Amino acid sequence: MLVTMVWLAGRYEATQVQEKLERDTANAVGDVRAALSRNLQDLQALNAHSVDANTWRAHASEMLQQRRELMRIEWRGMDMRLQAHAETPYRTVPWEDEKHGTELHSAEMLTCTQARRFNGPSYSPSRFQLLGDGLGTETMLVCMPLTENGHVVGYVLGTYSLHGILVSHVGKALPRTQEVSFTEPDGTRLALVGAAWRGSRMFTAQQLLDLPGSTLVLRMDSWHHAPSVFPNVMTALVTAMSIALISVLVVLVRDNRRRLRAERDLGDALAFRKAMEDSLVTGMRARDLQGRITYVNPAFCNMVGFSAEELLGLSVAPYWPPELAEEYTQRRDNRLSGASPPPREGHESVFMRKDGSRFPVLIFEAPLINAQGMHTGWMSAFIDISEQRRMEELSRASQERLQATARLATVGEMASMLSHELTQPLVAISSYAAGSLNMLKHEAGVSSAESQLKDLSMAMERIGDQAERAGRVIKSVRDFVRRRDKSREVVPPAELIDAVMPLVQLQAHKLRVKVQVELEPGLPSVLCDLTMVEQVLLNLARNGMQAMDLPELKERVLTLRVRQAPQEQQEPRWVEFSVMDCGVGIPKEVAEQLFTPFFTTRAEGMGLGLSLCRTVVEQHGGHLDYRPHLPSGTEFIFTLPAHRDARQN
Repeated sequence: MLVTMVWLAGRYEATQVQEKLERDTANAVGDVRAALSRNLQDLQALNAHSVDANTWRAHASEMLQQRRELMRIEWRGMDMRLQAHAETPYRTVPWEDEKHGTELHSAEMLTCTQARRFNGPSYSPSRFQLLGDGLGTETMLVCMPLTENGHVVGYVLGTYSLHGILVSHVGKALPRTQEVSFTEPDGTRLALVGAAWRGSRMFTAQQLLDLPGSTLVLRMDSWHHAPSVFPNVMTALVTAMSIALISVLVVLVRDNRRRLRAERDLGDALAFRKAMEDSLVTGMRARDLQGRITYVNPAFCNMVGFSAEELLGLSVAPYWPPELAEEYTQRRDNRLSGASPPPREGHESVFMRKDGSRFPVLIFEAPLINAQGMHTGWMSAFIDISEQRRMEELSRASQERLQATARLATVGEMASMLSHELTQPLVAISSYAAGSLNMLKHEAGVSSAESQLKDLSMAMERIGDQAERAGRVIKSVRDFVRRRDKSREVVPPAELIDAVMPLVQLQAHKLRVKVQVELEPGLPSVLCDLTMVEQVLLNLARNGMQAMDLPELKERVLTLRVRQAPQEQQEPRWVEFSVMDCGVGIPKEVAEQLFTPFFTTRAEGMGLGLSLCRTVVEQHGGHLDYRPHLPSGTEFIFTLPAHRDARQN
């Protein structure tokens, strides 16, 4: 029985080796068939994407670089004349002269005739091709007819190296104890790949590779040592079983210890993850591929007011506002179908708590991938941004109060200038009124009555002009200080300049500054908050005039320029406002903190002017910056977007 058992074990080992070799041979034949089929598709696709010989040759060369088993590809017309060809770059083959001509060998002509008859690919028998230096290789030709509207219009021929087929598709997975070869049905070996290792026993398996027009046999040989047996089989078996039993016991003890340690580590990891989930303030929600909720953390439940039991398994969330449920459902379906990938920066939505109150949330979504790398659903993170929105509203209100304070401070500084400016029209009105009274008291003849009436009429007109002048000054200040709701309107750039000119002229008259206005013709209107942009222009103009309030400056010119900003594209268009002075410029140490809030170089300044100006411009989508104004001074530039209708016009 022991001898029989050993003999049966040897037979079983040999059978296993032979069966494995048969499977390897069948797999190798399948790989070769699949590779040849792919090559046929690529050969047929060459003429589908190529309209001329050069393009065809480029595509064929690219295919030869990828398919090393192919040595040459030819494109022949219906009359078998050569249209174009390409050769492999990996070896130099001295092809025969007739190969380059219009005629083919009889065997190759027969192959193409069979391909035309079968209306499909046909392979030729193997043929020995010289490679130079007395070497050569077995080749095989495949002919593929090209059809158009059911008629053959040409042929594509490919020359295979049998050795290359074995190397490319079989040799990569070939063990060191095996060799594979192509043979004729009579046993003649055509190509061989594998090491020349020899053992005490050889196993052989063959599979037929039946191709249209040709038949090859794939043979695989495997070398193995013959099964050896101990001199005392029973002793060997008992010893082996004892060693195996002890080894199994040791392995079981170690495995049990590892298992207990892994379970303990897993429990610690789960407890740690649960503690993190419970301490998160960010809501987490998981959905499967059908859109059903599979997981929610406590932060999410606290956020919406629903418990986990009320949410798990639902596809239509109860925290969706009824008026937005249809929109959210469509967005969820698009997300699940993969039509719209989730934005990386997140998106905002509105959720409804259990008590019916609404609150805004910021949502981040990402695919949920399991340990096997499969997409099983979507994981979403939710952040309640109610407090953020409230703080933004408070900041916006505070900013508007600061702007109003800045306007009031500006008016306070202009009070002294207003007294001087209003004195002139008031003195003129008083003078004209006194002169009119004197003329009325003076008795004159009838002849001078008409002249006196004319003088009185002129005096009344002058009084009206001076009163209107004083009213304009007062109205400009009142409009500037008056707090208005934040609204944007379409305003021509010229109106912006005209609105601040009375106040700018007051400051310029006091500081002896000449104001110049340069308006580019044909400027589009801008969409802006008129009061806020007037504040920006007035602040920049006042800063420019104060920068020129130096005794050593003889020429004090402030230039207000408006033009269309230079740009490379047509959309969007911008209007550029510039305020240029002739001062001494901005020092480097001041420039680093120029737009910092509460930074100022003047003892009476608040340090909010330029910071508020930049905030206002950026709220309109523009940009505020400065640059030196040659030969001396500084130029502040800010941009405002042109109105859409103006851009279209």
